[in-house]
Amino acid sequence: MKEKTYRKILIIHGPNLNLLGEREPNVYGSETMQTINQLAIDTSKANNIQCDCFQSNHEGEIIDKLHEARLEYDGIVLNAGAYTHYSYAIRDAISAIKIPVVEVHMSNIHKREEFRHNSVISPVCAGQICGFGSNSYVLGVLALAKLISD
Repeated sequence: MKEKTYRKILIIHGPNLNLLGEREPNVYGSETMQTINQLAIDTSKANNIQCDCFQSNHEGEIIDKLHEARLEYDGIVLNAGAYTHYSYAIRDAISAIKIPVVEVHMSNIHKREEFRHNSVISPVCAGQICGFGSNSYVLGVLALAKLISD
């Protein structure tokens, strides 16, 4: 692996997040995924970090991206969507890579339906941020910036 001259992070959006802005605006707000991506990119840039964004509705594609990211990125901000609550495959992929992953959710998963209270990925993530809408991503980027600068 060649030396990196700058820090680089990846935002991964899971299933249904491509519909932000129209999907349950009472829960997720009216901002689109593109708007959230731009917030993350701007926050990253302000911290001298390059930020790329990826979205998939398919578990295997998210796992493949996590595997690829270990060679190209210094850390990941992940909103695994509903996979948060049951994907042991995504959990294992996070556990297998040696870069920090910050779990984010726009809504407060602990105040929602009972099945959303449990995150199977949280124990293998650096931390979890939830309940701050699009700012959950901003806070995730800031947390990751601190983690990869130490």
